[in-house]
Amino acid sequence: MRASVADRLVEMMVAAGICRIYGMAGDSLNPLMEALQRHPQLQWVPVRHEETAALAASAESQLSGGIAACCGSCGPGSIHLLNGLYDAHRSHAAVLVLAAHVPTVLMGSGTIQEIHPTLCFRECTAYLELATCPEQAVGAMAQALRTARAQRDVGMVVLPGDVAAMPAAPSLPGGELAPLPESSLLRPTEEALEKLLRLLAESPRVSFLCGAGCAGAAQDIIALAGRLKAPIAYTLRGKEIMEAENPYAVGMTGLLGWGGALHAVLDCDVLVLWGTDFPYPEFLPRQAHMVQVDTDAAALGRRGKLALAIHADAGATARVLLHRVPPTRADDFLQQSLNFHAREVAAISAAFHRVEERAALRPELLTRLLSDHAETDTIFTVDTGTPDIWCARYLQAGGRRRIIGSFRHASMGCALAMAIGAKSTYPSRQVVALCGDGGLAMLGGELLTLLQENLAVKVLVYNNSELDFVALQQRGQGMPQSFGTRLRPTHFAAVAKAMGMAAWRVECAQELIPALRAWLAAPGPALLDAAVDSHALPLPPEMSYMRSLGFCRGIDEQSLHGELDSVKRLLFGNRRFFL
Repeated sequence: MRASVADRLVEMMVAAGICRIYGMAGDSLNPLMEALQRHPQLQWVPVRHEETAALAASAESQLSGGIAACCGSCGPGSIHLLNGLYDAHRSHAAVLVLAAHVPTVLMGSGTIQEIHPTLCFRECTAYLELATCPEQAVGAMAQALRTARAQRDVGMVVLPGDVAAMPAAPSLPGGELAPLPESSLLRPTEEALEKLLRLLAESPRVSFLCGAGCAGAAQDIIALAGRLKAPIAYTLRGKEIMEAENPYAVGMTGLLGWGGALHAVLDCDVLVLWGTDFPYPEFLPRQAHMVQVDTDAAALGRRGKLALAIHADAGATARVLLHRVPPTRADDFLQQSLNFHAREVAAISAAFHRVEERAALRPELLTRLLSDHAETDTIFTVDTGTPDIWCARYLQAGGRRRIIGSFRHASMGCALAMAIGAKSTYPSRQVVALCGDGGLAMLGGELLTLLQENLAVKVLVYNNSELDFVALQQRGQGMPQSFGTRLRPTHFAAVAKAMGMAAWRVECAQELIPALRAWLAAPGPALLDAAVDSHALPLPPEMSYMRSLGFCRGIDEQSLHGELDSVKRLLFGNRRFFL
């Protein structure tokens, strides 16, 4: 039997180092399904929704640094990929996509399930091409693979079902995939270094803000901060890189901020942004000189006016500076920042002290105990919403832990889907999905995927029967009462047990530690349904500053008198309430 186009494309994926492909079977994908049966070295990971397939592939690529793959059947099946592909595109994940299409003879006829993928997916792909014959299909696949690998982005081939089933044609020039060359570090120019050294020498108060671009450079940046006596703030994507074993860390800034980061960033003379496209210019200083170091030239100056833009690798730049910065420097600003940070950490840790065992379960305590009991190489996937806040503040990024989520796209319901990609890629590592109750409800059918594929993901549900982050935003924008955010109370442990999954429900602190230990030790997939205190107040620090930016209009002492829920939050929630 002569190999089909689908056979040839599967062989190319295997040769490119792809180990699995996430998707949901559909009739337009039948040629691919047949090819996968003939090539068992490419694992098929079936999911219940194509959005999960794209999010899982995004997670796999972010964790492994390699290329991952997903597919969608024609029309609605491919459209379901869209949200996850936006996440991959914005997270710089290398993802190959096969989007099935109606037969070529029906294209343009308005037949059932016909869409125009080359229009729908243009914004979230770096390469996108429709294959119309066997020869072209191979060339398009090769170029999609090259682009995804080289640009760390999404490469998509739209494949009509009849073309996929055609006999494979001999390869044409351009159809072979060359190995990736070894990457070389982008180094700063001597002129840029001299300007930066002069600026640092003239500035007694220097702060660092570090992001995902610091991967592999943490120790060099920390050593440089020691020379400059600079406090180090970080973004959520920079947390897993810069938090552990960092004596100069002062927490996070931005809407999820905590600790002394905000003051370290706002009160400095020079702020150096290392490998971050920080999306909140409102939290950047207005008077200080800003320096940005990034390998992405398009990101330089995108969020604010720069005194100096350095198009270079963060680690390469820090290593050169380390040998040229004088070791003697006053540490007054650093000590002030660290002392302020210590006081802030003590304030947000109040929920861990004098715990009433029968009182409502605090999400702060839940997250910190999870952090204490999880393994040192755990992969945490995090839903957008309040799980992001609890993760940012109370999950400790020590050891070889990884923390990923839809941090650039901010998609709800991503944690469970990304956990599928994480566990499929690293079956021997502990994977914990931190899900909001709203987020889990969006893709809750993927609990069945965990059971079917025997993926031992530990699913934690922060269950407060509300879209809590949305409610907080509404209150912050002056709405006297939140609208459309309440959720029907759901016993997710009962739902999971009905599916055949091990599950526990916790409603007070007294029950937490035994259930947490049993849940983490369960041999297969398991769910912990945590009925957390709905009056916990996960708001960012510094109410006066947030008000000046227009985020907290209406949250004041006068409005509290007429809002019982907010009064409860003030009395029983976080101690500071922005004050």
